[in-house]
Amino acid sequence: MTTGEPPVKVRGLTKSYGGANAVDGISFDINDGETFALLGPNGAGKSTTIEILEGYRDRSGGEVSVLGTDPQHGGLAWKAQLGIVLQSSGESGNVSVLEQLTHFAGYYPNPRNVGEVIEAVGLATKARTRISKLSGGQRRRVDVALGIIGRPRLLFLDEPTTGFDPEARHQFWGLINRLKDEGATILLTTHYLDEAATLADRAGVIVGGKLVDIGHIDEIGGAAAKVPLVRWQRDGVVHSERTSEPAALAARLYAEAGGEVAALEITRPSLEDIYLGLVGSHANAGPGEDVA
Repeated sequence: MTTGEPPVKVRGLTKSYGGANAVDGISFDINDGETFALLGPNGAGKSTTIEILEGYRDRSGGEVSVLGTDPQHGGLAWKAQLGIVLQSSGESGNVSVLEQLTHFAGYYPNPRNVGEVIEAVGLATKARTRISKLSGGQRRRVDVALGIIGRPRLLFLDEPTTGFDPEARHQFWGLINRLKDEGATILLTTHYLDEAATLADRAGVIVGGKLVDIGHIDEIGGAAAKVPLVRWQRDGVVHSERTSEPAALAARLYAEAGGEVAALEITRPSLEDIYLGLVGSHANAGPGEDVA
């Protein structure tokens, strides 16, 4: 980490449409070399926030700095330092994967090796296939390849593995971890909570346009959200209890039963469990909306 200004700095960001706030006063930083996951349900304000950071959408209020520049005034040199993978594929032309990547690599001063990028996104066998002939998931991989070909300082990944099969997703995770090792700063949105748990250093959760929680990926939800749940059956009735000492409770249950305890299980909340709890508890915080 550097001691200077973080690559992304957001203070009191708002975006209004017709008097309603799609983004309602959110603040966060993303540090050098960090992967930050921005999580939230559809319509929460994630895409609006990201488009403002990318310079595609003007904000209504607040302060934003991306690589030391206000995105509303970012020029070509600034944009060349960004890698962007949008939610939907835009590459369906009659050039091959190899041709498209080679063309885009020419826009950057220090691009990645085209063949290595194609291999990394799992398209080695499709390198000479026209993009229009690829499946939706394969075109999505082209989007990812285009986003990383320029060796960006800051990479935006908006639902990057949509359409990937499980093997391709794990290959992609390996690629992102290699980018992290090289010092890339990454902003990720995903509906796959296991993906966020695997890749992100920190996360922020947006609900109704408001940032309702932010912290290290293992701290989201606070300590109370991570208390294990013990479930068991007694006389055909299912019982459950949250406790910070599940082993002690299990031992007591064994002693009371004089042996095996029916259907005993200890569950530690996953990031998905915690996320769903946060979203549910803030569901009435106010309408937030992503506007295309």
